Amino acid sequence: MFGLGTKEIIIIAVVLVLLFGSKRIPELAKSIVDAVRHLKGVFKDGDDRDITASQNKKK
Repeated sequence: MFGLGTKEIIIIAVVLVLLFGSKRIPELAKSIVDAVRHLKGVFKDGDDRDITASQNKKK
């Protein structure tokens, strides 16, 4: 994953816990997941519109 080894991932996790605290990390993860889902939905809707528009032009 991005060329990161086990040691680097552990160091990043420790830094995150120190910065945000162990109680806040699940909240941050949930908000990131929600944002990614929202972005996927936006891109999917855009693709559907492009397909529909190209199909209507062909008719």
